[in-house]
Amino acid sequence: TNALKSFGASRVFAFATHGLFNPPAADRIEECAIEEVIVANTIPLPPSVNREARKVRQISVGKLLAQAIKCIHTGDSVQRLFDMDEGVNLLA
Repeated sequence: TNALKSFGASRVFAFATHGLFNPPAADRIEECAIEEVIVANTIPLPPSVNREARKVRQISVGKLLAQAIKCIHTGDSVQRLFDMDEGVNLLA
């Protein structure tokens, strides 16, 4: 991430579906140029990350999954879940 800054990036973010933070991930995240790491709440964050990594934010995918299940169950398309205006409202 520091390399991205050296090449001109003004801000650096990281996104992941599953936040698998093995030690010493929390320390490394806090020390690097990443402004924020955003992960889905698909698995619990390790206690060390909750305590030490202020840059890590976990978002809920519950509403998104619920809507996808509902669409599949009723035979509706899940296409609209990929629409930025619709899908972003399903993430908390």
